[in-house]
Amino acid sequence: VAALWGSARVFLDLKFHDIPATVAGAVAAATRLGVDLLNVHALGGRPMLTAARDAAERAAASTGSRPPMIIAVTLLTSGDPSVMQDAGISGTPEGVALRLAKLAQAAGLQGVVASPLDAAAIRSACGPGFLIVCPGIRPAGTGQDDQRRVLAPREAIAAGADMLVVGRPVTRAPDPRRAAEEVLREIALAE
Repeated sequence: VAALWGSARVFLDLKFHDIPATVAGAVAAATRLGVDLLNVHALGGRPMLTAARDAAERAAASTGSRPPMIIAVTLLTSGDPSVMQDAGISGTPEGVALRLAKLAQAAGLQGVVASPLDAAAIRSACGPGFLIVCPGIRPAGTGQDDQRRVLAPREAIAAGADMLVVGRPVTRAPDPRRAAEEVLREIALAE
């Protein structure tokens, strides 16, 4: 992170999920490193979410810097109703993701990481200023891998996504640069 500081924006995608004090310590350390964006699991609950927010604000104030944006992971895009049932989570993926997004917003977080399939409902409920980061982006002609709740880049943007996380369709492509350019072209068509 230190090597990138000042030359690139850094999203620390560690999905913190622990007791509030432990998450607060991790968030404070990440804040002191100068990350711009980090995530925590919404399933950690309101006390953990507010501890993360407060720790970032305190750490930033102590260094004279700006706190990172903190966003909450709703449900992993690799999950489906059977995974939720195994974990004892009742409801539909869409309903649970929306409930967790509202919890994150109520706890003072700036946004969520959510399936693009949930983006429209979250945007409608949480408003235009709430950041929606969508993994599970699969351009046409690429496999789903272990992702279950996916959309193409253009569809995700149309649904309300602010940022897209596109990993393996680019990193495992025969020509990663070309694959990234295709994703960018598809995003441009959606705007």
